[in-house]
Amino acid sequence: MAEFTKLSMDELGRLAPTEAKNAPKVPVVVVLDNVRSMHNVGSIFRSADAFAIEKIYLCGYTPQPPHRDIHKTALGATETVGWSYQTSALECINQLKTNGYSIVSVEQATGSISPARFAQNAPAYPVAVVLGNEVEGVQQAIIDCSNIVLEIPQFGAKHSLNVAVAAGIVMYELSCRYFV
Repeated sequence: MAEFTKLSMDELGRLAPTEAKNAPKVPVVVVLDNVRSMHNVGSIFRSADAFAIEKIYLCGYTPQPPHRDIHKTALGATETVGWSYQTSALECINQLKTNGYSIVSVEQATGSISPARFAQNAPAYPVAVVLGNEVEGVQQAIIDCSNIVLEIPQFGAKHSLNVAVAAGIVMYELSCRYFV
């Protein structure tokens, strides 16, 4: 049987916050459309840091740093991941599309594909990943503007993932394609 030893904090090779902010990034941005929970926003920042995501766009009534409830789950990632606020997610997406981004919504929809399948056959970067409100999901108007819709396969009874969990799964798949 293999032996495993837990790594110490020093052995993890963590970057200092300024190094992390300036390190190479995956050419992926995340657009949060009316995500209401500060804890979800903080968790998405933390995952974006872990997977070297370029930037997060906070749209609509999505809460913005600085706020203690965002910082509670972000653990400093609001300092290492670029972000900006946009009033309208649809306007943000149209601007990103004009700048050459493929628009990829995460939603349960007809014609959707899995994140793993997308990562294997994805168009060239850059990619904008859109995640919607915890109850309503991604707006149909945004889905209508999307190049692709990703749906995370689920096998239980609920067919519902927390938005921060869904964001982490998609960011992981896209960063593996870039870094691995």
